[in-house]
Amino acid sequence: MELIHLVMDIVLPPLLLIFVLMVLPPYVIYKLVITIIRMFTVEDLSGKVVLITGASSGIGEQMAYEYARKGARLALVARREKKLQEVVEKAREFGSPDAIVICADVSISNDCKRFVEETVNHFGRLDHLVNNAGINTAFYFEESEDISSSIPVMDINFWGSVYPTSFALPHLKSTKGKIVVIGSASAWLYGPCLSIYGASKAALENFYQTLRVELGSSVKITIASPGFIESEINQGKYLAADGTVQVDKEKIDVSSLIVTFRIFTPIPVLFQLNIDDYR
Repeated sequence: MELIHLVMDIVLPPLLLIFVLMVLPPYVIYKLVITIIRMFTVEDLSGKVVLITGASSGIGEQMAYEYARKGARLALVARREKKLQEVVEKAREFGSPDAIVICADVSISNDCKRFVEETVNHFGRLDHLVNNAGINTAFYFEESEDISSSIPVMDINFWGSVYPTSFALPHLKSTKGKIVVIGSASAWLYGPCLSIYGASKAALENFYQTLRVELGSSVKITIASPGFIESEINQGKYLAADGTVQVDKEKIDVSSLIVTFRIFTPIPVLFQLNIDDYR
């Protein structure tokens, strides 16, 4: 037995080293070539069916217009029906051949199941799921009087993406589709007043990185991690329980502080939808 161990200690390390030196370089070159090809490969989005959550304003609204310019058919989801109708009208003007409004709350599992089913029933397929819906919260943790008031942040930012993904996966697999996730630099760039929000985005990124490993190439996943982008969420506006938009002056003040700790990401860079995934 000792002789066997001795032989293994002497022979095995060189064999493993030779194996790594022979296999690793071709693999790295292969992945590099694939990545370069994907960077310059334009996906034809004409006629593709795209479901976007949080599409009534901000990043979700702008993504709807970008997809529309490329001829995609759209299912736009949010809580504010009037705002969604306005976005749908503009999307059609930008070139979307068909766009529908679905009012729903992404933090409710049954709502997510419903809007995925409505999308597939209307269009007959689903090609892209864009998980964009999210809310912000900004406060110093030790000053919070009721930390449970931040539960909706995790419900919307994390579960509000996980639920739709769960219901959409079978349809995305059948079309070899794509999931686009709007994360945040706050997942890894830490600053004051972002403890709960950053944690929700970190959970989101961890979930989809793991899902990439599980799904392989059957469904592509793109994770965008923008820094500070001026939108309703950063202007002290938030969605009340009745679906109306409220303005909190304190949140506006906090947002001005957070800017100094965030990376600025130009919106045109975020919306380069013709660049494939970096996997």
